[in-house]
Amino acid sequence: MAVRRVRFIIAEDPPPRLDKALARDVPETAALSRTRLARLLADGAVRLDGQVVRDARLRPTAGAEVDITLQEAAESVIAPEPIALCVIHEDADIAVIDKPAGMVVHPAPGSREGTLVNALLHHFGADLSGVGGVRRPGIVHRLDKDTSGLLVVAKTDAAHHGLAAQFAAHRVEREYRALCYGVPDAGDPRLRGIRGVSFEPGDTLCITTQLARHPAERQKQAVRFEGGRHAVTRVRVIEAFGVPPVAALLACRLETGRTHQIRVHLAHCGHGLIGDPVYGGQRRLTARALDPAAVAMAGGFPRQALHAARLGFDHPVTGREMRFDAPLPPDMADLVAALRVHP
Repeated sequence: MAVRRVRFIIAEDPPPRLDKALARDVPETAALSRTRLARLLADGAVRLDGQVVRDARLRPTAGAEVDITLQEAAESVIAPEPIALCVIHEDADIAVIDKPAGMVVHPAPGSREGTLVNALLHHFGADLSGVGGVRRPGIVHRLDKDTSGLLVVAKTDAAHHGLAAQFAAHRVEREYRALCYGVPDAGDPRLRGIRGVSFEPGDTLCITTQLARHPAERQKQAVRFEGGRHAVTRVRVIEAFGVPPVAALLACRLETGRTHQIRVHLAHCGHGLIGDPVYGGQRRLTARALDPAAVAMAGGFPRQALHAARLGFDHPVTGREMRFDAPLPPDMADLVAALRVHP
């Protein structure tokens, strides 16, 4: 059995019970559900400030150090699969991939086949960094399953460490294209009244909040202003659609890269993404402002309309400045074309 340790700190303003505090603050990368955390507590696998604790009802204090010991079976070997990849760039150290929507980045429960890792193993063989472990060879960052666009993959451990350092220091340029309900215009007084929202020169919307797991739905993220992780998104309107405007194509730049960040931040502003089943809300477009065909296409759009369009970083080995662009995929391009048609 392999042993894994998970260590973290109880954040400010913890819930009144230890099990709830653990569920709130455990790192997402640990992939520990509240049910499993409860079992680990009962099994004596959780230490609080060095002492074994078993009582889920114990009242935690902010700043307490949590140390969880996990006994895990060795992971099975991930099989290479002959899945087509769109390789934008490749050299001895890195590769840049344009990931299609619908592809999971790495194997997980419920998605053990057909992932980007399966495809990478077939395409590159053993030429992938082992830093990410068996399930994540070469993976430095990720995109949601239904988000398309650019990812950089490390082929050597040196490249992996170099890229990870740039992501941690927020030195990687990441710009997305998104289609949202409404238009986040600088002249909208409603936006200026939303906490965490400000405007910068060039009518750039800046959203600055904390993000943390949703208190009731663990698969979701939620905006907070205490606790959680710092998150900053900058948004610029590229094009508005409809008469009057009821939808927009956006350029979204990430200063930080938190889970679901763009989707949560835009929903916080009242401009959820078209097609987003989690954060898009009940908002719909109407034929009063758009061509009926566009309304139907938007209403049936099968995923969040989000695409990682630009990726820029310094080569982790040579230091050369690199920048890559990926055009909108056909589904989003077709939706944009439909939204441009006047009723």
